[in-house]
Amino acid sequence: MTALTLSTAAAPGLRADAIVIGVAKGAKGPSVAPGAEAVDKAYDGRLAGVLETLGASGAEGEVTKLPAPSGFKAPVVVAVGLGAEPGKGAGYDAEALRRAAGVAARALAGAKKAAFALPLAEAADAGAVGEGVLLGAYSFDAYKESGRDAGAKGGGKAPLAEAALLGAKPRDKAYKAAVERAAAVAEELNRARDLVNTPPNDLNPEAFAAVAQAAAKEHGIKVQVLDEKALTKGGYGGILGVGAGSASGPRLVKLSYTSPKAKKSLAFVGKGITYDSGGISLKPAGHNETMKCDMAGAAAVFAAVVAAARLGLEANVTGWLALAENMPSGSATRPGDVLRMYSGKTVEVLNTDAEGRLVLADALWAASQEKPDAIIDVATLTGAIMLALGSRTYAVMSNDDAFRSAVHEAAEEVGEPAWPMPLPEHLRKGMDSPTADIANMGERMGGGLVAGLFLREFVGEGITWAHLDIAGPAFNEGGPFGYTPKGGTGTAVRTLVRVAELAAAGELG
Repeated sequence: MTALTLSTAAAPGLRADAIVIGVAKGAKGPSVAPGAEAVDKAYDGRLAGVLETLGASGAEGEVTKLPAPSGFKAPVVVAVGLGAEPGKGAGYDAEALRRAAGVAARALAGAKKAAFALPLAEAADAGAVGEGVLLGAYSFDAYKESGRDAGAKGGGKAPLAEAALLGAKPRDKAYKAAVERAAAVAEELNRARDLVNTPPNDLNPEAFAAVAQAAAKEHGIKVQVLDEKALTKGGYGGILGVGAGSASGPRLVKLSYTSPKAKKSLAFVGKGITYDSGGISLKPAGHNETMKCDMAGAAAVFAAVVAAARLGLEANVTGWLALAENMPSGSATRPGDVLRMYSGKTVEVLNTDAEGRLVLADALWAASQEKPDAIIDVATLTGAIMLALGSRTYAVMSNDDAFRSAVHEAAEEVGEPAWPMPLPEHLRKGMDSPTADIANMGERMGGGLVAGLFLREFVGEGITWAHLDIAGPAFNEGGPFGYTPKGGTGTAVRTLVRVAELAAAGELG
């Protein structure tokens, strides 16, 4: 991980490989953002004009490099676009700062140290910049031969080693706390990214459970792992049914972080299909290659619980990782089979590629037995939701409108695009089965909402619940943007952490 430091040093005298400044898109051209006054002064106040001459506009994601002024110990100035200039008296949006810092961190792959002279009007801004740097500098190179394109953008270049945040007031408790929070959340989010990016031959349910056990031991989290024998004894028919076709047995992992000062309890439930072939209802060609990402929900839940422990939040947070590999074989669940779930309900399996809702159903019922104040499940659940919301926005559904709004607002606050979606009652009838209590498929139109309605059937009575369908943004198949890399993104980690923080502060409702 890139090291974050807070510095009161002046930009000209700081020894670094580059000085990062912000440039906004103004009405009359690019304008130099606060934080870069010393750099602008060294250009005799003409830095904006120089940047415009070089083609810079201040647009979001734009990077312009130019030689540092005479007398600077850093050789290069990196100007990064912040997007539209804020109105008079307004500060820069936290997400704009995160994205700009992430873009700069990616552009500085291979550098040992960079000084970030971005706008820091308050402690929260320092946290946003620090988070953006750590997320933007991420690279996954565990499987790349040393010296051969190992790491980040640029071919063989390691991630930025150190980022000094200028003007971040290292002796100020608020600034220090903001950056420490950013580091804890970003490190755990990057751990989730690593899990999503790990090839399925190295991350089966047993291996994922072992990673969770190791992290739990390190951070004082109680952990319980149910293997095939325990799942069979407990009657977890959904998880067992999905994992029946694989040589790698399923697992249900429970991670429990508790605080002696907690007044609220939350349960996070994650879909953890470590590889999804579709089972007997095999996926068509071209839809299998990225299915290592089908455990992104469980990775997000795992990371959020560890982050809550590292931050010492005054809330009890339990994570449930429903882990299985969905494979076709002679022992696999068939379309037409009926599974008896942990709740006692029976499910007719009409499509074995609608497996995520089956493992989640068992985990949701298990979580419900502890009667938490709220449950949130996270899953790469449906292609239908991607058709509705695209590849960068996830859906929020809930059995409580106020809670759905609270989760949506938390997501937007931390920079994770989300959108509230309904659970129309008329779609429930499509899952009626002549054989079982419910079928795992319903109407094709509104398939993402149908999946949400199915999950609702397995939430305990009177428990507030929300469902996050992260199928779109969980895995980025395109090029990197902002602080988002190609591959696993860690979507929903920050939302879950923020919800836990709100619960700890008594602000969740």
